[in-house]
Amino acid sequence: MKRLVLLRHAKADPDKPGQDDRDRPLAERGRADAIRMGQFLKESDCVPELVLCSSAQRTRQTLELVLPQLGAAPAVKYLDELYLARWLNIVNIVRVAAKAVGVLMVVGHNPGLEDCARKLARPPGDAQARKLHEAMREKFPTGAVAVLDFDSSDWAGIQPSGGELEHFTGPKDLV
Repeated sequence: MKRLVLLRHAKADPDKPGQDDRDRPLAERGRADAIRMGQFLKESDCVPELVLCSSAQRTRQTLELVLPQLGAAPAVKYLDELYLARWLNIVNIVRVAAKAVGVLMVVGHNPGLEDCARKLARPPGDAQARKLHEAMREKFPTGAVAVLDFDSSDWAGIQPSGGELEHFTGPKDLV
């Protein structure tokens, strides 16, 4: 089994005139949300062995606040290719992860991250799964995480509609 954790960066400051979008830092609320989401990931047995993180400042800062909460030190790779990546680009990046990695986390941006979660999640089979899917369809807020489990022995085998949506949680769900 492979577990994919898709974490949207926490709330960022609004862009300022002349500021490159990649350089936007986290807002104060985003900093608190990132810590809370890190605690949730640990409590939910979603601690990654490998993290692939967009190189944007807000994703890096989100990860810097999440990591101490996990109680582990996963390998981290910062990738320019994840900055505002489309869903299929995200999937293709994930597919080349080492077979030995069981839990992989991507820290990225919308709309690509949300689209990725929606495309990879299989249709819901029961009331609990429908509730998670509906919440994800309604809104994938900053700081939210979608966790998908795949019955695959390697990352190259993940396919659209192939993952079971195990968790979908945003910072406001944890207050």
